[in-house]
Amino acid sequence: MPSKSSLTSFRGPALGLGYFLAWMALWPTVQPFWMLPYGLRFGALLLAPMRYWGWLLGAECVASAGIAMSQGAPVAWGGFIFNELPNMLVMAGGLWLARRFGRQITLDTPQQMARLLAIVVVLVGATTAADATALTALHRGGDQMLQVLGEQLLSHYLAILLVVPLMVMLVQDRLDRGALVSLLIDGVLVMLPSMAILLLLSRQVAPQPQFARVLSLAPVLYFAFRHGWRGASLAMLVTSLGITLAEQHLNYAPSTASAYLFLAVAGTGAMMLGSATDALRESSAYVAEQNAYLGAVNYHLDQLTGQLRNAARGNLRADENQRRHLAAELHDELGQNITAIQTHVKLAEARLQQAGLKDIGSSINTILAHMRRALHRLLDDLRPAVLDEFGLLRALDEGPIRDLLTTAGIAYHTDLYGDPRQLDEDIRTAIYRLAQESATNTVKHSGATEFRLRLRIGKRQGVALALLDLRDNGTGLPARPPRGGRGLQGMRDRVTSLGGDFRLHPQRPGVHLRVLLRNSNGGPDPSALA
Repeated sequence: MPSKSSLTSFRGPALGLGYFLAWMALWPTVQPFWMLPYGLRFGALLLAPMRYWGWLLGAECVASAGIAMSQGAPVAWGGFIFNELPNMLVMAGGLWLARRFGRQITLDTPQQMARLLAIVVVLVGATTAADATALTALHRGGDQMLQVLGEQLLSHYLAILLVVPLMVMLVQDRLDRGALVSLLIDGVLVMLPSMAILLLLSRQVAPQPQFARVLSLAPVLYFAFRHGWRGASLAMLVTSLGITLAEQHLNYAPSTASAYLFLAVAGTGAMMLGSATDALRESSAYVAEQNAYLGAVNYHLDQLTGQLRNAARGNLRADENQRRHLAAELHDELGQNITAIQTHVKLAEARLQQAGLKDIGSSINTILAHMRRALHRLLDDLRPAVLDEFGLLRALDEGPIRDLLTTAGIAYHTDLYGDPRQLDEDIRTAIYRLAQESATNTVKHSGATEFRLRLRIGKRQGVALALLDLRDNGTGLPARPPRGGRGLQGMRDRVTSLGGDFRLHPQRPGVHLRVLLRNSNGGPDPSALA
């Protein structure tokens, strides 16, 4: 098996041979406005490693000598040194500088395409200037020299525009199978009819040939939009072949330099448009990929949010169950013991009176009554019996919340509508807890004279909703909440754990809360809070 070093040493001669054959194949196409071998040289030096440049330039020298001999002309080394060698050295030096200080050549963005076209313009101008210097040294000048230089400048630029993108596509940025099939189908359906129209109009009298050249731009733009710079370069090449074929082989109306100049200008715009299309398509694909990734991330976040909400809801349910159990234990044990003590004291009242200790019995009864009231308040805080006995609406309207506010001298107004049985037990308990906590805060901190509770229960799209509105006319929230205060945060956490929406509206005077809760088969509907 050949070693890697031997294969590397063989690559240079192989590249030189391939370059020689390509140069010989393209030479018969040379005409005043077509110089495809020049584009071949530019593309080969642009893409090949610089260590192989000697093989490429040597192969070009051999090809030029072979062409001269095949045409019966003697090999004139002086003419070669003055005409061909400066052109080759200027291009090689310019591309060496461009590659030395540049980056890898790609055409997928408008910036990269503009950079390459700028290099092309500079090198074409430099090689044309070198040719002008050589012609001046050979004592050839005047209008004829200017015409030759103008034709050469146009042919060199057009050659690079036609050949180099094709070489980049074959060597560096190859099409995948799907893109190639699509390009071939469009070539058959669009490009062939366009070339037929071009050839048909070119044989007519003026101004039909000029119309044909303008119409030839349409398929180039189509391919630039649909297939990017690759499609634009191939469409440009086919269009150029059609114009050349009409001029040289079918004896149609001759094409002029203006036709090729139009083709060069239009081709430059089409290549820029194609690279912009490729960049836009790549950007769109990247955005679509990022959107898909973000969609997957959002899906996982939704799953985690649901799990956290279920866990929080389970904690609330466990807390309520613990409260219910503790309230039952306190009611059964402590309540019965207080009742037993009161019974024994009542039985002992006669003996205490005989012993002159009636005031002690009265004091014990007063203490026991105070303990019973404190026990009732504690039981209401743990699990209000009125909520289980009379339901949510009656508990809100007539229960301990009204007693608390009335005792504090605060007017209590309720506006209740709907059937609480549509709601889950967790939501009914949360509504009562929110109203209870808000009323407690009003009594403790607000200095309000009235407290309003509004509750609406209904269905939207088959899901039960509860909209709770709580407000007072007190001093409102302080600019800086007191340290250690957990009332509002606890209310917010309770609502969030149930998948609801909690809104605290700034209002002077007073505090205004709006809470939206819905059954567990759906999330919050923020529009209901507007």
